[in-house]
Amino acid sequence: MQLDTALSSVFGNPPGTGRSNPAQDLAEPELTAAERKHSAALMRINHAGEVCAQALYQGQALTARNQEVRDSMQQASDEENDHLLWCNQRLQELESHPSYLGPLWYTGSFAIGALAGAIGDRWSLGFVAETERQVVKHLEGHLQRISNKDEKSIAILEQMKSDEAAHATNAVKSGAAELPAAVKKLMTLTSKVMTKTAYWV
Repeated sequence: MQLDTALSSVFGNPPGTGRSNPAQDLAEPELTAAERKHSAALMRINHAGEVCAQALYQGQALTARNQEVRDSMQQASDEENDHLLWCNQRLQELESHPSYLGPLWYTGSFAIGALAGAIGDRWSLGFVAETERQVVKHLEGHLQRISNKDEKSIAILEQMKSDEAAHATNAVKSGAAELPAAVKKLMTLTSKVMTKTAYWV
């Protein structure tokens, strides 16, 4: 089952919650070649980030001790699948492609998630909360950098930001532990490596 989830996350169309794409009713904007390329690169980063998020949640759910924590992870995972589908669709509209390093992103993130879950549910939830906080900041940066003409990408990013903030809040309410500053810094550095690489590859 985990292998099937990994393959559908990286290469296919994973099952989501059934929510509509927030950009589906918006017209395709008239972008310059440079704006289109930049939008595609940013959406490729977001798609790679969602692959990582899916892997993290699957890894954490696999090793979580508490059934309520597992259920919470699964709900968040389903919503991350919505994001994957929306990002992939937007990349196709922009005539671009997801990161070619998807299998690498998934494998590494799954291992990190499984380790976090094995350490304990409070720490696993703390990892979720911090990850989602950093993702929200990352999305805010993309919203500032993307062309304001690209309303379709903006609509997707705005909905993703709202969902990620809710995931962080839910993790805290479920008893997330505050991660050490050194761990937060390492997470930030790792994220920068992924985003800078996925922008081009």
